[in-house]
Amino acid sequence: QVQLVESGGGLVQAGGSLRLSCAASGRTFTSYIMGWFRQAPGKDREFVAAITWSDGNTYYADSVKGRFTISRDIAKNMVYLQMNSLKPEDTAVYYCAARVMYGNYKYWGQGTQVTVSS
Repeated sequence: QVQLVESGGGLVQAGGSLRLSCAASGRTFTSYIMGWFRQAPGKDREFVAAITWSDGNTYYADSVKGRFTISRDIAKNMVYLQMNSLKPEDTAVYYCAARVMYGNYKYWGQGTQVTVSS
């Protein structure tokens, strides 16, 4: 069974940085795409970034391009989200998710809270 466990959330001032980590286990992720999503209070969950496990191709929401970087460590089965120049509107619960290449996101972590103060 696939397990995704996020860590690294916290409270940071605007302009600061955080790095989120996602520990993935349960299978080989060669044919998977790993993503980060977030959900702010009263809002729908939204896509933040994704990475193709096999070749490292990355995808970003316009709202985070140039500020956030997604990466993966194949040897450690880890996915990271480096968040720089954080803004109060980045405040949300951040979720790690996984899907097969042509499927929907099926596996989700429990989420980690990121709070950016102004």
